[in-house]
Amino acid sequence: MRDCLRQTCFGGARQVDSELFCAGDQLHGKRDVDRGSARHAHILMRMGVRVNGYAIAVFRRVGGLGPAAGIWQRIFMDALCIRGTGKPLKGKVRISGAKNAALPILCATLLSDGESLLRNVPKLRDMETTSALLRFLGRDVDFAAPEIRVRAGSQVRPEAPYELVKQMRASVLVLGPLVARFGRAKVSLPGGCAIGARPIDQHLKGLEAMGASIRLERGYVIAEGPGGGRLRGAEFSFDLPTVTGTENLMMAAALAKGRTTLVNCAREPEVEELGRILNKMGARVNGAGTDVMHIVGAEPGALGPFDHAIIPDRIEAGTYMVAASIVDGSDVLLEGAELRDLEALSIKMRAAGVEISSEGQNVRVRRRGPLCATNLATAPHPGFPTDMQAQFLALMSMANGESIIRETIFENRFMHVPELQRMGASVVVRGNTAVVQGVRKLYGASVMATDLRASASLVIAGLAADEETEIRRVYHLDRGYERIEDKLRALGGDVKRVRGAEA
Repeated sequence: MRDCLRQTCFGGARQVDSELFCAGDQLHGKRDVDRGSARHAHILMRMGVRVNGYAIAVFRRVGGLGPAAGIWQRIFMDALCIRGTGKPLKGKVRISGAKNAALPILCATLLSDGESLLRNVPKLRDMETTSALLRFLGRDVDFAAPEIRVRAGSQVRPEAPYELVKQMRASVLVLGPLVARFGRAKVSLPGGCAIGARPIDQHLKGLEAMGASIRLERGYVIAEGPGGGRLRGAEFSFDLPTVTGTENLMMAAALAKGRTTLVNCAREPEVEELGRILNKMGARVNGAGTDVMHIVGAEPGALGPFDHAIIPDRIEAGTYMVAASIVDGSDVLLEGAELRDLEALSIKMRAAGVEISSEGQNVRVRRRGPLCATNLATAPHPGFPTDMQAQFLALMSMANGESIIRETIFENRFMHVPELQRMGASVVVRGNTAVVQGVRKLYGASVMATDLRASASLVIAGLAADEETEIRRVYHLDRGYERIEDKLRALGGDVKRVRGAEA
């Protein structure tokens, strides 16, 4: 590495030290360096490759470079610039496939061999991360959105390292399939958005009920089947509904011996979608999408591959519903959206004065008149989704009157509030409750994204704000929204991406 730096970067400089810290595992630029080593970012830039997106580079000088000596730092991240014109959004937007459905389904491919095909897959950073994780585990993965093909590789490695799992909490979903299929798994404790403690104790208790031995060792979960062998069917009741916990145990039960009953399950549409996949593969899953589920595991080697189109992303659809409501006069058709999966959001938006209607396989959103203040409390599905709380709060910041927003799922999910306050929103947070007093105007400002859905709320606010809003660190946004700037521009929004902006 030092020789490369001396010869390529500095033409023979004698002493060079280079350090790089990454916020992600991708380097984007003028050349194909998507999966390049982050530690070569300095070299790549000196070769003319533009490094941006998710890389945070810190370079430390030791000596030998003359006037350039010293410590210096550059941080490369994309930003979104939004000019609020007051112009209504009009037109139609196609809703992408559901990221939160695709992720567990990708992990389910570990349960079988053969080639599985997922269609309607969004081109997102989280899809790339999961594909990289599956490759590390020994799968052959071809990702060319909107399709992903997964085949069994030559060697299985039932270990998910910290470097991959830290980037996305859903990576923990490989735990159940690995221990069920291969008798053991070593998986790093998960990372992801910084929106509060999201423990995996329910995952581990459920696996223990199925006979697994669990130990924590230096930041890793090590799980082994009974005697290193097959899990046993069991009855397990979740202390509280957990989406990833339910999905992990569903996949583990798909290869467990006998019948598993899961009680107090998460009921989200993405859980129901995973049940469809497991049935396609040959397991017997009854009750997916309800609070009680019965699963009869298949014999070892009996689960097969599948071909499946992912359901539309209800959170992306909900985000565009809110975006289409932030400016009076907007009229937007959401193509491929499922209104039945958006019932709780639709009820609150109608209460706020927005027109929501179903048109075949599409949803139309119209705003004709002022917004009314509306209270809400987040809740597990079919209640109001926590993943829509930030976006709805941004909408209520311009409603007539006072709204009370209660967050009951996560204890740290109001991090978007200080950024909205910078734009002129009047919000007071008390514990798990935000009191929002609607204002007549928001103002453009430089703001910083703190998590995926907080990013979306800032985009929505920017569409209505006077002058320009710059949203920094939008790598959060890229985890869950496919081409959001292109889709908003097609509706009339003045949105552009700035590549490689300094954070």
